[in-house]
Amino acid sequence: MAWTLTDDVETFEAAAGGFLRSRPTEHTVLLTVTARLRENGKTAWGDEPPRFGWWAGAQGAVGGAFVRTPPRPLLLSPLPADAAASLAGLWDPAEPPPGVNADLATAWAFADAWRARTGASVSVSRNIRLYRLGALRRPEPMPAGRARVGTAADRELLVSWYEAFAANLGGGEIIRADRQVEDRLGYGGLTLWEVDGTPVSMAGATRTVAGTARVAPVYTPAGLRGRGYAGAATAAVSRAALDAGAEEVVLFTDLANPTSNALYRRIGYEPVVDRVALDFGL
Repeated sequence: MAWTLTDDVETFEAAAGGFLRSRPTEHTVLLTVTARLRENGKTAWGDEPPRFGWWAGAQGAVGGAFVRTPPRPLLLSPLPADAAASLAGLWDPAEPPPGVNADLATAWAFADAWRARTGASVSVSRNIRLYRLGALRRPEPMPAGRARVGTAADRELLVSWYEAFAANLGGGEIIRADRQVEDRLGYGGLTLWEVDGTPVSMAGATRTVAGTARVAPVYTPAGLRGRGYAGAATAAVSRAALDAGAEEVVLFTDLANPTSNALYRRIGYEPVVDRVALDFGL
C-alpha cells in the first residue's frame, strides 16, 4: 500500500482517472480541477505548478487520490484512515499545505496526523454539504425575469461578482476571478438572471466530466437577495446542464447558510455527503 506523487496531469489521469470516474459525484472537484488543468495548462489555477497523487491498496488497485493547486488546500478523495495519515507523513513540512478539503473522516485523519507530526494548529474553515439533483422543480414563487448565457460583454460585471462571492465565503478563499470568468465564458458556463434587461443574479456550471456537472458559483448582490433570483438562476443553469447531456448535476453548500440549503432542496437537490475545509496554522 503506497502513495505515488507526480506533477504531471496526464500521468495522474492515466493512473487515477478510472478511479475518479468510478464515483464522479463524490469526486466532482478533483475531476473538474484536473480537467481544467488539462484544458488550460499548469497555470490554470495559479502561478505555482499543481501536485497530484494516488494511493494503491494491497492488490495494487487505486483507492484514493489528491490534487493540490497552490496556494490552495489539498483536495482529497475519500481515503482509508491509514492512507490519509501516511500522506501526511510524506508531505514536506518545508512546503506545508494551508489546509485540507475532504469528507469528514478523511479530512480529520489527515489533519490529526499532520498535527501530530508538525505541531500545527487545526481549525474548521467551513462545513460543506454535497447535493445531487433529483427531479428538478420550478422555483415557487417564480420571480420576474429570464435567464440568459453570459457573454464577453458581461465580463467586468462577472469578475466583480466572482470577487464578491469569494469575499462572502471568507476564510481567505482564493478564486482568481479573472481566470475563472475567462474559462467559463469560453464554454457558456455562466448564466445570468436578468430583470428588464438588468442582470440581478448569476449561476455557473463546470464542464461536464464523467457525466457530471457542478453548479458553482451562485451569487446575488446583497441588495437584491430574498426575491428568488438565485433559485431561478440555479434552476436555469441546472436545466441547461441536463439539456447539454449531463447525467448528474451536483452542488456544494455552506452548512452555516440555512437559506441556501433550504433553497436547493426546494428545487430538487438532495444531500449526498458532508465535507469539511480545515485550516492549518503554526
